[in-house]
Amino acid sequence: MSSAQNHGTVKVDLGGRAVTVPKGGLYDRYRMDPDLDAIARDPRVGGVEFFRQLPKTKVDSPIGPTLTPNFYYAISTARITMLAPSRAIRSRLPRELRPLEIAPGLGLVSVMFFRYDVCDIDFYTEAAVGIAVKPARHGRLGFFDLVTGLKNEHLDSYVLSLPVSTEIAQVRGHDGYGFPKWVTGLDVEIGDHRTTARVANDAGGLDLALQAPTPKQTAHASGDRVSSLTSYTQINGTWHSTLSQTNVLNSGTTRSPRGVDLQLGEGRMSDDLRSLRPMRTVQFDVMTEGQLALHMPVPTSVPRRFE
Repeated sequence: MSSAQNHGTVKVDLGGRAVTVPKGGLYDRYRMDPDLDAIARDPRVGGVEFFRQLPKTKVDSPIGPTLTPNFYYAISTARITMLAPSRAIRSRLPRELRPLEIAPGLGLVSVMFFRYDVCDIDFYTEAAVGIAVKPARHGRLGFFDLVTGLKNEHLDSYVLSLPVSTEIAQVRGHDGYGFPKWVTGLDVEIGDHRTTARVANDAGGLDLALQAPTPKQTAHASGDRVSSLTSYTQINGTWHSTLSQTNVLNSGTTRSPRGVDLQLGEGRMSDDLRSLRPMRTVQFDVMTEGQLALHMPVPTSVPRRFE
């Protein structure tokens, strides 16, 4: 790795691409192989026992050899879940995937915001427009899939847009995982009382913004509530699944929430959300404190469909 410096940053190589990261940050110091004892001393980190149970392994990837999973030691998230017509959802899904329906003709879409305060690739923020889908290997939807999905215990998703605030997050996410990522101005503030976010478009104007009261939070002991998300992407024409595991430490949910103000402007996220024709908000989830392990994608079998 090179060490060219510029105003507190260094250049590192990811699969032949030079990427700027903070000098002295976690990536610069550890290259994905962290000292958990040192990270545990960061006052923003509520503990590292969750990660001690997840040993990292070295794998080859489109961004070169890397260690997996990617550890996120202090994160906060917000998600708005909305009903949308299945017909509109299908128009945005690859033929191989099917929407998760809560009733005939009705599926679930979401807008999500993420703030990663301490992680292996340093601080960044992220936002997403996603579609809840049936597990790729299921021929029919089971009641268990719907219940666990609505309870956030396990979700399967297909992401339409996933802007981020840093270059390393964009390169790893796009080249390494196959996600539709780009870099833009992206502010996310998630507190005990208020949740706000703003995503800028290419011209610096408003793409998407959120203002909402934070739902009342409930504390969970580390490891007591671990949810998972499986995301489907195509890398070099081959379907892959990516598993992420979230260690929930403080979270809350509001159903049919009032006061959730989602403002659409002009940009890629707003265009993607409008194309899904969302009808109404059914749930607002906020996690003010949590942790995450993001695994590298693995090839997966997805049934071919021709309809």
